[in-house]
Amino acid sequence: MNFLYELKSFFFPKNVLNFNTATPVHPTSRGIPIPTEKMREGSGSISKSAAVCPTKAIRIVSESEVQFDYGKCLQCGLCTEASDGNLRDSGFIYTFALSREELKVTYVSGQMKKVTGLPFPLTENQKRFQELTKKRGFLYREVAAAGNNTVESELNASFNSVFDSEREGVRCVASPKHADAVVFSGPVGERMAGPLETAWDVMSEPKALIACGTEAVSGGLYPMGKLPKEPDLYISGDPPRPDVILQGFRLLMGRFSFQFQEALHKILENEK
Repeated sequence: MNFLYELKSFFFPKNVLNFNTATPVHPTSRGIPIPTEKMREGSGSISKSAAVCPTKAIRIVSESEVQFDYGKCLQCGLCTEASDGNLRDSGFIYTFALSREELKVTYVSGQMKKVTGLPFPLTENQKRFQELTKKRGFLYREVAAAGNNTVESELNASFNSVFDSEREGVRCVASPKHADAVVFSGPVGERMAGPLETAWDVMSEPKALIACGTEAVSGGLYPMGKLPKEPDLYISGDPPRPDVILQGFRLLMGRFSFQFQEALHKILENEK
């Protein structure tokens, strides 16, 4: 009896993540910085935060307006520590989007300015990729393009019994010739631009390019290198957690309905 119980526990662990009930806010994660009510005093109140941000993700536009590029954000917490209470860590970890522009957020007097025209329309390539992968999943080749290997560690963890990437039909393969997508990490150093482009070129259509990690999205602390094309999915974070990566993959496949700015706006509204 004990043997059967242990066998069932091995194949069906109780702590398997349910992607359908998971939330974008994690209680023990720092997440992205967001304004507090003190920000109504003016954007100049976070000038220290903008100065200490290592990736210059915060841009003060005017006395009342400030822009956050969460595609550059490392979620390091330095800005909140220097903000004198004008910013706080949100715990919001779902920093991924199908459009780079959606990761750029403007706050006016501490209030989020909603972008008109959301959701951004899918590109033709994104539509074709969804048609291919929504039911069967996809295979990807990972390219470490001059990163620090933290993204690779999280991708490895995505295959464990908790996150179970293969449950979604998502697997890493040894050759881009066998892949439907290229997942790359790092800012694409000069010597890795060629190998990344080669990996992309040998794949058959339809195919997707996925930027995984802040460095891949924006360069992070480094200049952004040359890409074969604009990515079809951007997953920010340094590095993003395995569940965040997989939810991003599910978004690209059309299995997950999510819009970064809409979700962030709801969180901010619920706190009022």
